[in-house]
Amino acid sequence: MGHLTRACALTRAAVARGHAVDVLTNSPFAPGLPLESLLGPGATVHRVDARLDKVATVAAVTAWLKDATPDVLVVDTFPRGLGGELVGLLPAVRAPRVLVHRDLNPVYVERFDVARAVDAFDLLVVPGEDAPFAHHPRAVRTAPWLLLDADALLSREDARRRLGLEVTESRPVVAVLGCGRPEEVVDARDTAARLRGTLGARAEVRWLVPTAADGAGSPEALAVWPALAVLPGVDVLVGSGGYNTVQEARATGTPLVAWARPRLYDRQALRLTDAERVADAVALEARVASLLGGTTRKRPASYVNGVHVAVEAIERIALSA
Repeated sequence: MGHLTRACALTRAAVARGHAVDVLTNSPFAPGLPLESLLGPGATVHRVDARLDKVATVAAVTAWLKDATPDVLVVDTFPRGLGGELVGLLPAVRAPRVLVHRDLNPVYVERFDVARAVDAFDLLVVPGEDAPFAHHPRAVRTAPWLLLDADALLSREDARRRLGLEVTESRPVVAVLGCGRPEEVVDARDTAARLRGTLGARAEVRWLVPTAADGAGSPEALAVWPALAVLPGVDVLVGSGGYNTVQEARATGTPLVAWARPRLYDRQALRLTDAERVADAVALEARVASLLGGTTRKRPASYVNGVHVAVEAIERIALSA
């Protein structure tokens, strides 16, 4: 979901500037999301079946890239591709090549000689957090990327209505995000249930999933995507330390309580602050209760979305080609 969200953020900004963008994704969330309507008429989304094995996925990417004639090729996070396929394919790509470069596990960087793979790119865009090659001579740093600009978010009143609250309801809202691996979505459901039990009448608790299918038809699931749109109506956000969850919470001033989920390449524990990170369910419930009992924070009226600077940097590369 993180890779898809970053790709959509970049696409949305590029389409708004008049560009046509093709998005290639094998995210398991992509089939159920209304990506085209959010991204605009200049975007075409190519959904690779997430159930394909590595060989079939590499074949799909290879076939698409051989048929595509992009003015610019943008790759998110992995300079070698999903399965190392870009090492052999990039030399044949005549268009400028751009890498969205964020933090990676140093074990992966060393094992697969990522430094050499990075050198195949004409531009590295570093989206708001440190990365192994952030000081590369072709790197450009930006503020964090967000799927929506501040003026596209719902008002607090409209967000609370979207979350199913009556106009007369004044209790705070705790939103639990279920958008990671399948077992993590289930864990989010269980966490929401425990919070309802411990908080009682002190708060309204919502379990948010990207689509109804992700909630497996559970009446407790509330399908909301993008979740960023409703954060003005959320008083405490519970999730993981993924890039988008963390950056969206910070940009909107939404208090975040999060686990550092284990990932092969992403290091969520480094992204989270001590105030955001919890180690277990008991600590999570205590932190949420503490935040609800604290002083109400003033939310920022706006935020800087680094995706616009990223698009401008990519435009410069395209024009100089």
